[in-house]
Amino acid sequence: MFPLQDSTPTRTTPFVTWLLIGLNVLCFLIEATMPEAELNDFIQQFGVVPIRFISQFNSGELFTVYSSMFLHAGWIHLLGNMWALFIFGDNVEDRLGHLNYIVFYFFCGTVAAIGQILMSMTSFMPMVGASGALAGILGAYILLYPRARVATVVPLFFVLPWVIEVPAILYLGLWFFMQFFTGLYALAASPLAAEASIAWWAHIWGFLSGAALVKLLAKRPRQLQVQNIYFEQYPPW
Repeated sequence: MFPLQDSTPTRTTPFVTWLLIGLNVLCFLIEATMPEAELNDFIQQFGVVPIRFISQFNSGELFTVYSSMFLHAGWIHLLGNMWALFIFGDNVEDRLGHLNYIVFYFFCGTVAAIGQILMSMTSFMPMVGASGALAGILGAYILLYPRARVATVVPLFFVLPWVIEVPAILYLGLWFFMQFFTGLYALAASPLAAEASIAWWAHIWGFLSGAALVKLLAKRPRQLQVQNIYFEQYPPW
């Protein structure tokens, strides 16, 4: 399933979300200009390498937790993350406020990275991408706007595109359980998930940290005077 848009309007301009998208795209364009050998060294240096993080922990290794959030492994990786950030990030920023949203984003990314490190402590594979922080945004969204609707592309008979609207709680709930059970499978197939090419546990811990933190930072929604409903409330299905 691929999300096209959500039904939740915003009341503020999502400056931080736009800035994060811009920085991620800029960093990827820098990656794209590098020769392959230089790029591999760059990813090794600024990505999170679990075994190196554990064995050589210092301020430089801690910095990779944050530098890795702005690196991506390819166009599809980048576009998938940035599109989801564009759809869901503005609404979470709207409810948290710009400054709280920055703290929230990097907190979730940090928890996600540490969670993946602990689940793959012997891995030499560098971890890159905004997926962990993005998962935190999804965890926040499912609590803030569970009744919102997400227009989603579903391949009909695995070929024809079919657009349907599904409740956010269903769409994001399915996404989380897919990550969780795939993460369990990765552990069973490869001890400590050392050979996993996708950081499933970063997604899981990012999502859980976002769901846990959002209620502490979220501002109470302003009520509409005319309709007497909250922005994120919609008629039941």
